[in-house]
Amino acid sequence: MSDTPTAGNAASTELERLLAIMARLRDPQGGCPWDLEQNFATIAPYTIEEAYEVADAIDRGDLDDLCDELGDLLLQVVFHARMAEEQGAFAFADVARAISDKMQRRHPHVFADVSVEDADGVMRNWDAIKRAERAAKGDQDTSALAGISRGLPEWQRAVKLQSRAAKVGFDWPGPLPVLDKAAEELQELREEFERGDIAGNKARLQEELGDLLFVCANLARHADIDLGAALRGANHKFERRFRAMEAQAGEQGETLAALDLDAQEALWQHAKAAEKA
Repeated sequence: MSDTPTAGNAASTELERLLAIMARLRDPQGGCPWDLEQNFATIAPYTIEEAYEVADAIDRGDLDDLCDELGDLLLQVVFHARMAEEQGAFAFADVARAISDKMQRRHPHVFADVSVEDADGVMRNWDAIKRAERAAKGDQDTSALAGISRGLPEWQRAVKLQSRAAKVGFDWPGPLPVLDKAAEELQELREEFERGDIAGNKARLQEELGDLLFVCANLARHADIDLGAALRGANHKFERRFRAMEAQAGEQGETLAALDLDAQEALWQHAKAAEKA
């Protein structure tokens, strides 16, 4: 996008319009009943959902949809800021000012006289500045794992924990030992299932399954693969093939639910073969 004054004025105008729309929706006198009932907790799930829809549009390479989804995500920021303003806590301008200050503070190689050699140097400097910020706020946690949000999706938090540990040398030397560890964890999970009494063994099963998933997250990190993108891809693939199964069953005058498992598996294999072909 151009940085011309015209473009800047247009952005400012549209942002002011959006802020005014949200204020109108939250107006107790004639606003929207649904919007008026919301609070931070009820809106938070929508905020998370919109962030994932942004990621989905990027995965699909759909820039028109990305524009739309980014608007939906921006609305979430405006919504939260409006509710905070109503409580006298902060307003949208404070949100924008805080992130602008933070970006300038954390990029001294751009906005000040600090020198860095490459992107790795930028990240090392970024981490050091974050630690200094936490210390300035009185945070006494000096662990290498300090500051990792507990509000992250657990798979994402697992990767961050592992990445932080790796920065101080606590890491596997490569992906193959991680694969060996995954096989070990899978065997331990199998042994728990083989004990029987699944209902009475939930705690151990949960622990062993958690260990396996944690190792899988580590494997994705070693392969430099976005675990969320990998899982989204697997979900898309399953949905695509399952819908193909339903279509095949319909062509045979059947519903998928009316077929036994062997017949369903045959349709699944046919859908896989059709994709590969």
